[in-house]
Amino acid sequence: MRELTRPPRLAPGARVAVVAPSGPVSEERLQAGLDVLRGWDLDPVVGPHVLDRHGRLGYLAGTDADRAADLQAAWCDPAVDAVLCARGGYGAQRMADLLDWTAMRAAGPKVFVGFSDITVLHQAFATRLGLVTLHGPAAAGVDFLKNARAQDHLRATLFAPESVRSIASGGTALVPGRARGVTVGGCLSMLAADLGTPHARDGARGGLLLIEDVGEQPYRVDRMLTQLLRSGWLDGVTGVALGSWDGCGPYGELRAVLADRLGGLGVPVAEEFGFGHCAGALTVPFGVRAELDADAGTLTLDEPALR
Repeated sequence: MRELTRPPRLAPGARVAVVAPSGPVSEERLQAGLDVLRGWDLDPVVGPHVLDRHGRLGYLAGTDADRAADLQAAWCDPAVDAVLCARGGYGAQRMADLLDWTAMRAAGPKVFVGFSDITVLHQAFATRLGLVTLHGPAAAGVDFLKNARAQDHLRATLFAPESVRSIASGGTALVPGRARGVTVGGCLSMLAADLGTPHARDGARGGLLLIEDVGEQPYRVDRMLTQLLRSGWLDGVTGVALGSWDGCGPYGELRAVLADRLGGLGVPVAEEFGFGHCAGALTVPFGVRAELDADAGTLTLDEPALR
C-alpha cells in the first residue's frame, strides 16, 4: 500500500464547501455547523441540494444525481479549498459512480472530510484520485456541534496538522505490539458492503487498519469481519486500531468477537481509540504512513496529514 498525496492545509479565509452525499440534513444543525466554521475564520459555502430530501426515499438527501452534482461542482470549483460532508447516513454508494473522476482528478488536491457512510468516498478518493482524506466529524453532526474536543482536533488537523501528528487514544491493547503501515479504513459495515465495487481498494495489505461502527450487534460485526477475512481483504494488514462501537451491544461481548476475528491476524490491535461515532471523535487521516503502538494507545504519523 502506497502513501497518497497530501492536500494543502487550510489558512484563515479559506473557502470550504459543505455537501450532503448521503442522508438528509437538519437545517438547524447545518446552520450551527456553518457558524462553527465561520468562527474558525473560514468562508463556508453550501451546495444547492444540501437540504433536499428524496421524494420517495426519505433516508436520502435528494436524488443521486443532485447529490453527486453538488460534490463534483464543489470539488471542481477552483475557489474551494476543502469539501466537508454535512453528515453520513446512507447514500454515498448510490452516487459514487455518477461522479466524473477524471474531471475531479484534474481539479487537483484539496481537503476532504467525512465519516460513516462517507467511507465509500474515502476509498474512491484513494483509488481514483490518489489523495489523503480525513476521517473526521460531519459539519452538521450532533457529536461535532456539542463537543469541544471533536471541534478542536479537526481544527488543528486543518490549520496546524503538525500539532496532531501523534494521536493518543487513552485506550488499551487488545493485542500488544507496534506496527507500521499506511492508514486505511473507516466504517466496518461500509468497508464490507464496498467489496468488489469499482472504486473500492482491493485489499489492506501493508496498511494500518482503522475501523469503527455504530448500531451493529456483535454477531453482525462478526459477520462483517468474517467477510473481510474470507475475501482476503485483510491479508497482509500490519496492525489494527479500533474506534468507537456505540450501540454495538455490551462491550464485553463485542470485545470477544473482535479478539476472536482479529487476534488470528498476528498483528497489534489497539482498542477504544476514540474516532468514529462517538462524542469527541478524533480526526484520523487515511493514506499516510504511521506507527501504531497498541500498548501506549498512540498513532504517530510520519508526516502531518496535510502539507
